[in-house]
Amino acid sequence: MAQQRGVNSLHFNQDQSCFCCAMETGVRIYNVEPLMEKGHLDLEQLGSVSLVAMLHRSNLLAVVGGGSNPKFSELSVLIWDDARESKDSKDKMVLEFTFPKPVLAVRMRHDKIIIALRSRIYVYTFPDNPTKLFEFDTRDNPKGLCDLCPSLEKQLLVFPGHKCGSLQLVDLSNTKPGTSAAPVTVNAHQSEIACVALSQQGAVVASASRKGTLIRLFDTQTKEKLVELRRGTDPATLYCINFSHDSSFLCASSDKGTVHIFALKDTRLNRRSALARVGKVGPVIGQYVDSQWSLASFTVPAECACICAFGRNTSKNVNSVIAICVDGTFHKYVFTPDGNCNREAFDVYLDICDDDDF
Repeated sequence: MAQQRGVNSLHFNQDQSCFCCAMETGVRIYNVEPLMEKGHLDLEQLGSVSLVAMLHRSNLLAVVGGGSNPKFSELSVLIWDDARESKDSKDKMVLEFTFPKPVLAVRMRHDKIIIALRSRIYVYTFPDNPTKLFEFDTRDNPKGLCDLCPSLEKQLLVFPGHKCGSLQLVDLSNTKPGTSAAPVTVNAHQSEIACVALSQQGAVVASASRKGTLIRLFDTQTKEKLVELRRGTDPATLYCINFSHDSSFLCASSDKGTVHIFALKDTRLNRRSALARVGKVGPVIGQYVDSQWSLASFTVPAECACICAFGRNTSKNVNSVIAICVDGTFHKYVFTPDGNCNREAFDVYLDICDDDDF
């Protein structure tokens, strides 16, 4: 993510009720609805931070040093436990995982922590007495792309496969440590994977390639392609794909400054190309006719990296999408099944302060 206002990276927690902000000045944690700062760890405690991830709404944070004034190495993941009563910040660092290469991503669930490097992914038990369960080699993965299903029923992990444009799915509950189980591979795209996300229940995986024009959804059990969604016709860099809590909708943000919203449960709500009415005219045009265009969209500051997620439903016919940008802005839009989309809230989250330390 391009850094602005000292923000190095942004990340939602597992149910998207909070987001955490890794900054040149430490870490800040926010509640999404209502928007409020839940806590912060300052430069003196942590130094500058490249990555931060939180475990649900608990007292555990995973922190990776980086930026211009780091106190901790980019080769280590440190687990900060704010429940430990101590004035010395070193006492709150309860675990440390150290690697030979920089850490690019961290994902957590109630019983496991996933740490992604550029060509390898590690899986540990967590948080008590962590032991390494697995190591997976990946193709070159400069963004550390991976996702982990938070559901108690499904322990699914996804990351780029060895073949260009492929996804590898691993069921962590059925894979025995030390064995090389046959990987489940989905051939999703022809070019390199740029973005990947699992639904909350782990039944569906969504991905986009570096071209960024199409988002494809696959059934994680059968590997069948479920639907193809078109973000646009011009290439774009996708920053984020996210499912609604019940998997009825999907949102996606890109460097075009547009957040797109697609219907998944009732795909008839999505827009179709005008050419669909006249039938296919040729193979190239046919591609545009077949794919589905977004039900609704809204804009955020152009080329400003942002993450997006769905808010909690307030009524049956009104849903909301939240976009949080690295320039410090917070956007909330509500949309209806007929495609109406209106801004409900705008704020500058970096200007919201809480007097208490985290």
